[in-house]
Amino acid sequence: MTTDDLLARHKAVLPGWQLLYYDEPIEIVSGSGRRVTDAKGRSYLDFFGGVLTNMLGYDIPEVREAVERQLRTGVVHTSTLYLIRSQVELAEKIARLSGIPDPRVFFTNSGSEANEAALMFATNYRRSNQILAIRNSYHGRTYATVGITGNRAWSASGLSPLSVSYLHSGDRMRGLLAGLDDERHIEAAVADLREVVATTTSGTVAALIAEPIQGVGGFVRAPDGLFAAYRKVLDEYGVLFISDEVQTGWGRTGDHFWGYQAQGVIPDLLTFAKGIGNGLALAGVVGRAEIVESVQGISFSTFGGNPLSTAGGNAVVDYLLEHDLQANAREVGRLLVDGLAEATRRYPIVGDVRGRGLMLAVEFVEPGGTNPNSYATARVFEECRRGGLLVGKGGLYGNTLRIGPPLTLTADEAREGLEILTTAIAEVDREVAEV
Repeated sequence: MTTDDLLARHKAVLPGWQLLYYDEPIEIVSGSGRRVTDAKGRSYLDFFGGVLTNMLGYDIPEVREAVERQLRTGVVHTSTLYLIRSQVELAEKIARLSGIPDPRVFFTNSGSEANEAALMFATNYRRSNQILAIRNSYHGRTYATVGITGNRAWSASGLSPLSVSYLHSGDRMRGLLAGLDDERHIEAAVADLREVVATTTSGTVAALIAEPIQGVGGFVRAPDGLFAAYRKVLDEYGVLFISDEVQTGWGRTGDHFWGYQAQGVIPDLLTFAKGIGNGLALAGVVGRAEIVESVQGISFSTFGGNPLSTAGGNAVVDYLLEHDLQANAREVGRLLVDGLAEATRRYPIVGDVRGRGLMLAVEFVEPGGTNPNSYATARVFEECRRGGLLVGKGGLYGNTLRIGPPLTLTADEAREGLEILTTAIAEVDREVAEV
């Protein structure tokens, strides 16, 4: 069966809104290290890792062996109604790494479910359905998480079980806070928070949920220290803080193990997913015991934290720590961001190069201004694929390339990907100039 045949079958049985990348979608059939191969035998260097999920890369022996050991027991699932040794062991590791005092861990299958659970904990604890969220944010595709997502392209429904008020994002290129230095940005953002609480809520807000670096939003990052400044205001009202670490966790930002640590604040609840499973369905919430325990009635997750996924998760965390992948993310990420900034300085279609660790972005604009250039983004995206490099897309206006390779990326692979990417940008910049 050809890729075209598979695409036709996909369109016949799957919804049209289930996005497929590329003008000619590809089927990935194998992978090793940081490289994948499609059904036509073409190899690609992967700079997106299944949307930052294949955190260690592909075919990692330690993870494969842990999963195979569990499979050999014949037990893939028991449900959380029974003791699961690997689940307890992984929860102990996450609790220890979280930095949250007296923590409890609840496992789910995805980041959406993790954020949904965190919202349930916070609203139960505070006896309020009022939530503060950030413009340009993305928190998932489930009912409540869609309701707190501040990006219209990903808001599948205008209905919500929550009353949501939005704060300004950390966007430095456009919007009311654009162009401000860090100190003035924080002052303006805190003033905005006070006004939003005073004018759009009853004052009994359950929580503020925020990504330390906005993922789908195009890897937009507010100034360090903003969340600590927010926290002073939140504490006046008893409002909880939920740090959505689905994309920023596990050392990806390089300087810190969790994104929140750059902000000088400890969250009440922290959600995690993606990289912890390295492709296995594994996610969850870790938070202060009194908040997590506030759920009234019996609750559990049928598949969350099952024996197979947590066997893999334990191997992932052990590998991550033993190989100090956080340090690798910091060093290789610096090579990439410095190289990108230097190589793209002369191209008018590049509006911004930003990032931290191995969570980087290139934002494209109309030459001579800051208007979003989604055409150039789409063209560079396709040219990267043609050159043998997989990257992601995002941003509020669809004009940002997202770069989130496995944390095992080597310096030589970073240079290889950098060459492909900068060549693609140069080609598209010439095209735009000729139009």
